[in-house]
Amino acid sequence: MQQKEIDRINELARTAKQRTLSSAEKAEQARLRAQYLMEYRHNLRNILDHTVVMDLDGTKHPLRKKAQTVEELTVVQVKTESEEA
Repeated sequence: MQQKEIDRINELARTAKQRTLSSAEKAEQARLRAQYLMEYRHNLRNILDHTVVMDLDGTKHPLRKKAQTVEELTVVQVKTESEEA
């Protein structure tokens, strides 16, 4: 996203505080916000995908995704315990 698009988002936000936006301005604001959020999430995901955790002994491990449910968490714990044995 270019700086001019971010500036336009901010301009529309300031305008919305002063007066009601037209339907075209509201649509543009929604489109720009959606694009901004999509790019922000993509960049954050890219950063996390390339982040590693280093143990005290120097071993590097990629970040793991957080378990979504209790069942998934249990499966991860069981696998970890069996790998340690």
